[in-house]
Amino acid sequence: MQEGNIVVKVCMGTGGIAAGGTAVVSAFREELETAGVSASVEKNCTVHNVGCRGFCARDVLVDVIVDGEKTTYEYIKSDMVSRIVEEHILQGRPVEEWVVKDDYHTFHEKQVKVVLSDCGEVDPEDIESYVNRGGYAALSKVLTTMTPEETIGLIKASGLRGRGGAGFPAGLKWEFARKAVGEPKYLICNADEGDPGAFMDRSIIEGNPHSVIEGMVIGAYAIGASKGYVYIRAEYPLAVERLKIALDQARRKGVLGDDIEGRGFDFDIKIKLGAGAFVCGEETALIASIEGNRGMPRAKPPFPAQKGLWGKPTVINNVETLANVAYIVRNGADWFAQFGTEKSKGTKVFALTGKVKNSGLIEVPLGISLREIIYDIGGGIEGGRELKAVQTGGPSGGCITAGMIDIAVDYESLAKAGSIVGSGGMVVMDETDCMVNIAKYFLEFTQAESCGKCVPCRIGTKRLLEILERITDGRGRPGDVELLEKLSNDVRSASLCGLGQTAPNPVLSTLRYFRDEYEAHIHEKRCPAGVCKNLLTYSILEEFCKGCTMCARVCPAGAIVGEKKKPHKIIEEICVKCGACFETCKFKAIKKG
Repeated sequence: MQEGNIVVKVCMGTGGIAAGGTAVVSAFREELETAGVSASVEKNCTVHNVGCRGFCARDVLVDVIVDGEKTTYEYIKSDMVSRIVEEHILQGRPVEEWVVKDDYHTFHEKQVKVVLSDCGEVDPEDIESYVNRGGYAALSKVLTTMTPEETIGLIKASGLRGRGGAGFPAGLKWEFARKAVGEPKYLICNADEGDPGAFMDRSIIEGNPHSVIEGMVIGAYAIGASKGYVYIRAEYPLAVERLKIALDQARRKGVLGDDIEGRGFDFDIKIKLGAGAFVCGEETALIASIEGNRGMPRAKPPFPAQKGLWGKPTVINNVETLANVAYIVRNGADWFAQFGTEKSKGTKVFALTGKVKNSGLIEVPLGISLREIIYDIGGGIEGGRELKAVQTGGPSGGCITAGMIDIAVDYESLAKAGSIVGSGGMVVMDETDCMVNIAKYFLEFTQAESCGKCVPCRIGTKRLLEILERITDGRGRPGDVELLEKLSNDVRSASLCGLGQTAPNPVLSTLRYFRDEYEAHIHEKRCPAGVCKNLLTYSILEEFCKGCTMCARVCPAGAIVGEKKKPHKIIEEICVKCGACFETCKFKAIKKG
């Protein structure tokens, strides 16, 4: 057997499990036992479950570490494990054809990991794994050497801003709650991540729940809170389960509950499961839900820091914000502030998805350019197509055009461009995406998620969606563009909470940068991207048609006629525009337009 300390780490985040991670872990343990190699902690070979490694598209990712030298494998299935054990672990020869390729390393090169630094390294179900990497040292430092005011001052000096979307300074929010009158005080972790395509907070909790717990305890000490909640959607069963395990372990360890670390400070955390209402990501709606009421926002002020849960001072921070806290305390404000820009300090986690080669979870310094994210980290656009736009901030954000590829990704720059950082969704689009349809997609989401409390959001988003549906169906009218613009501004300015105030952003940003696509839909009855079904036409190019009859065989409407080995024809009146013929033709004889 290969001599030395051997560690096997298998990605067991949601992506890893979906790709077969559970079977891979079992296979490693079985193969090691069969080979006579113990996988117990006491011996020199251990198998660990770890959280998301970031490059989700390459799961199942597996690290084999021999005396500190790490080899990472990608796309691993359970039936590949025996060879890794035999050749790598027993004989010391890595299986080179399964080792990650160069793009795996370039995916990570420009990333700076703070929040994700321990994800993929620690076992999320073992508190000692976190402690061995410095976990809970920050809590001990705060409780033994710092006053609550000094703790708040450190967070303010670091420049940490809320990572849930608005970007409000975290230390300032803590200071407001610290000075507010009323007992008890509460600290809430907002884990109600609901943006389409976003999985940052879920992955942090799945991969390193103790970083969030430690951040919450430090925050509670700073503001004087004795009770805390993690508000997390029930659709995240793995995150919920690992959070429960972590909370139990933290209580047994003495870093949560009564008399924490013997310092006379009491603070405990409860889990509150949300039912998946997007509006409950808004802090006052979230508070209403915890109180047992329907999740609907209220007018502000008063702000939760003054009058929050059950009318008491309350701080609400999202998962990523709290996960930063322990690392800031451990390493110092200046260390954190070295990353990012003058006004946007630190790093930000993004879920990079869409038409990009390398999709996954990334953490980058704020101020990095969009070009670096898409082309250096993301590897460029799939299929060699051209970049068209990037949607940042989810349904509350906006679209950044390809012409703005060198824009800095920070709070100020994206806001100036008509978008937001948001919680961290980043969807890449190419020339096959219709921007009018994209705006409709996000409006469908926000309109369905509106709580209905205020008229501008309840009715305004419905009217916006109806206009967009009309345009994409080929029934657009002159004046629709101007109507969309006016109504969007009205909804944005008059809505009660952040959902309604930001819901028109995808419409306004696409109108700002892609007005010509709206005009083509309305006046030419044409979708330039070839996406909107009712605006499409299909025809057969006679010079390319071989008369193979394949298109006729797959046509569900019988709209294609012609003799075998002779050019065919599409009867437009019968065609249902399903695109089956276009996808089937091997000779590129079908024209879509």
